[in-house]
Amino acid sequence: MPVNILMPALSPTMEKGNLAKWLKKEGDTIKSGDIIAEIETDKATMEVEAVDEGILAKIVVPEGTADVAVNEVIAVIAGEGEDAKSVSAPSAAPAKSEPAPKAAEPAPAAAAPAAPAAVAPAPAVQAAAPASGNRPFASPLARRLAKDAGIDLGKVQGSGPHGRIVEKDIEAAKQGGAAKAAPAPAAGAPAASKPAAAPLATGPSDEQTKKLFAPGSYEEIPHDGMRKTIARRLTEAKQTIPHFYVTLDCELDALLKLRAELNAAAPEKDGKPAYKLSVNDMVIKALALALKAVPDANVSWTDGAMLKHKHADVGVAVSIPGGLITPIIRDACHKTLSQISNEMKDMAARAKARKLKPEEYQGGTTAVSNLGMFGVKDFAAVVNPPHATILAIGAGEQRVIVKGGQPAVATVMSVTLSTDHRAVDGALGAELLQAFKGYIEKPMAMLV
Repeated sequence: MPVNILMPALSPTMEKGNLAKWLKKEGDTIKSGDIIAEIETDKATMEVEAVDEGILAKIVVPEGTADVAVNEVIAVIAGEGEDAKSVSAPSAAPAKSEPAPKAAEPAPAAAAPAAPAAVAPAPAVQAAAPASGNRPFASPLARRLAKDAGIDLGKVQGSGPHGRIVEKDIEAAKQGGAAKAAPAPAAGAPAASKPAAAPLATGPSDEQTKKLFAPGSYEEIPHDGMRKTIARRLTEAKQTIPHFYVTLDCELDALLKLRAELNAAAPEKDGKPAYKLSVNDMVIKALALALKAVPDANVSWTDGAMLKHKHADVGVAVSIPGGLITPIIRDACHKTLSQISNEMKDMAARAKARKLKPEEYQGGTTAVSNLGMFGVKDFAAVVNPPHATILAIGAGEQRVIVKGGQPAVATVMSVTLSTDHRAVDGALGAELLQAFKGYIEKPMAMLV
């Protein structure tokens, strides 16, 4: 019996991706574990392994296809003894019958968090719903949009592959006034319900903005997936997280001296130093140790409970073409400076090549954003959920300070901690920042 290869969900929040390249062609023998294709998400390019064996009989979705929905059939494998040439592209599989719900679930009170979360994988491809109560054949995104808009999917005509309902069909249904799904009140439920959160604010429309500029005075560059994701996540972060900021100065002279000594003592490996520490590597370690010293700040906010983390996993903002990504140094407080340095160099290089795995940039308990190398004195970064904090690092520069009542010159770095005020109050944020300052100004404590 032919086996369908489905578009995989490469992260918990992935709904669609681009099929960048097929590494096998029709007629090739496929073994379990073979790399068969490359899939592009908004953050990375990842390889897809085969889990079944046989002959690649039919490529349904050609390479270069964008926005392929999760669980859509992308290819077919002919099983043992089957004639691969006789296998054709599948039609939509019949939907599994589901019992009718007793009551419609209320709409969620707020938009789902932009941060990676433990979300169940998208449902398998299903056929259009007949009147028997089976679920309509629709993409996960279309289902969510229809639910938010109160549109009955059974009354929407799909324009996607095999009649699948996709995002543009829901948008068309909104414009055309498609029948709304009638919500059934839950038995015994109170009449009053929690109102849905207001939608995220939007600015002027594309056309309104373009009218502000003379025709021909600009170049129109379409947004790619990464830029759209960054825009959505940061808009949600600023509109849903009450930010609070704490800034202080740290003296760097002792840290710079220790860094030079450690780098000079690095053993040779393959004719090169085994490590080369940066100030940023020591900042990562100091922040992780500060979170260990102030565990009440190592948290994530949820509506139901505070998540108090057992490890300090520090994300580090890395600029890549078209945007940025935040690879994570896991359990950084228990790693040596050389481990952090080598891990960070490896992940930064793979980030720029879009080769990071989802587990290497999703989650984390805090983050560091360093613009010191650009000469920026200080700035405030945006908290990136599920984090409750992010530390913005400015440039180290020589400044005149007062020591023992006398003026002196020291290398000073300004840092600003942004916090989610729901989870980390001002005093707690200040305590965390003081702990960080202690490790920066007495860096030998990071080695014991």
